[in-house]
Amino acid sequence: MKTFRCDHCGHPLFFENVQCLHCGSALAFLPDRLALCAVEPVPDPPAPGLWQRKKPYFRANAHHHYRLCQNHTRYQACNFAVPAHDPNPLCVSCRQTRVLPDLSMPDNQTRWYRVEVAKRRLFYTLAKLGLASVDPPAGERDGPVFQFLAELPGQQVLTGHCAGVITLNISEADDAERVRRRVALHEPYRTLLGHLRHESGHYYWDSLITDAGRLEAFREKFGDERMNYSQALNSYYAAGGAPAGWQQDHVSAYATAHPWEDWAETWAHYLHMVDLLETASSYNTRLVVPGDDAQAVEEVTSPFERQAPDFDQLVEQWVPLTLLLNSLNRSLGQEDAYPFALAAQALHKLRFVHEVIYARAPATAPQENTVAPSASCQTAGGASAAVNPA
Repeated sequence: MKTFRCDHCGHPLFFENVQCLHCGSALAFLPDRLALCAVEPVPDPPAPGLWQRKKPYFRANAHHHYRLCQNHTRYQACNFAVPAHDPNPLCVSCRQTRVLPDLSMPDNQTRWYRVEVAKRRLFYTLAKLGLASVDPPAGERDGPVFQFLAELPGQQVLTGHCAGVITLNISEADDAERVRRRVALHEPYRTLLGHLRHESGHYYWDSLITDAGRLEAFREKFGDERMNYSQALNSYYAAGGAPAGWQQDHVSAYATAHPWEDWAETWAHYLHMVDLLETASSYNTRLVVPGDDAQAVEEVTSPFERQAPDFDQLVEQWVPLTLLLNSLNRSLGQEDAYPFALAAQALHKLRFVHEVIYARAPATAPQENTVAPSASCQTAGGASAAVNPA
C-alpha cells in the first residue's frame, strides 16, 4: 500500500485517515482515482450531501462529485466515497459485504470495522491489478461477496470460500483469539488481511484458471485439484501439518494440504509481495545488502508503475527488502515480520500467478469446470448477523 499526501497542504497521509492532521481538511478515498484526497462540501449543491475535491487545487466539475459511503455517515466505519452518479449508498468495497454481524452486540462493531479496513486494503490491491472495478455500473458489486459472522453457542463459523462467497469469523479481529489460533494451528503468519487475500485466491481461481482454460497449466505447477478436498484437509490435520521438507515446493505449510490451498496461499503471497513493494517504493527505499561486494544500490520500484512488471525484477527487489524488514523487527525485539524462505519451486508458482494475472486471456479452449470450495463450503453457521442493504 502506498502512502499518500494531502493534496491541499502536502502532509503525509495514511490509507485509513479521514482528516489531515496538519491542515484539518476532510479526507475521502476516491476509488475511481485510487487516491486519498482532501474534500469539501459542494457549495449550493444540486442535491444535499455532495462533496468534491478541495479547491483551489482542484477545479470544480459536476462530473466529479461524490457522496460519503453510508457506512461512514452511519457508523464512522468507512472513508471511501461514492461517485454521485452511482445509485448505491455503499462504496465499492462496503457493498461487497452481504452479511454483517449483529452490530448491537458488544464489540461486534469494532470487530466489523477492523475487518472492513482489511477488506478495503484488499480491494485497493485487486483494483490496482485490474481484478476489481473501481466504478461498477448501476451500483453493482464487483469481485467476491463477503459475509462476516459471529459464532453462537453450538453454531461454528468456518472461515473460507464457497461459490463466490467469502465467509470470515469475526473473532479473527480479536488479537488474542487470532494469536491463539495461530499457535494452535502452527501458522506463523495469520492476519485479517492475510485471510482475505487467501480467500480471494479461491474466488479468482474460477475466472483465471477454470474459465480461462488453464487447468492443465495449473496442474503442472500445483497438482491435480480433483483429489478429494475434504479427505486431503483431514489428512493434513491428522498428520499434524505439513510433511518434512515442504519448504522446497511450497510458500507455506498449509499450501501442502491440497492444490487449491497451494494456489490460494501462493496467490496471497503474491499480493503480499506487490503491496509491500509499493509501500517501500512510496518511501523511496534504496537497498544495499550488507556483505555484497558490489555494494550496488537497488531502488525499489512500485510493481504498478508499469502495465506488466517483470517478475524477475520483483523478486530481485523482494529478497533484500524482506531481509531489511526482518532485521528492523529483530532490532525491536520482535519476531520476523516475514517468516518465509522461497525456494525455486515456490518461485515458479508465484511466477505462474503473476503471469495469469497479467495475461487476462484464455490460454486454450475451455476445459471441464470444477468448483474450488474451502472449509466454509461444509458449513458457515452463526445466526448473529444482518443482511447488508447493498
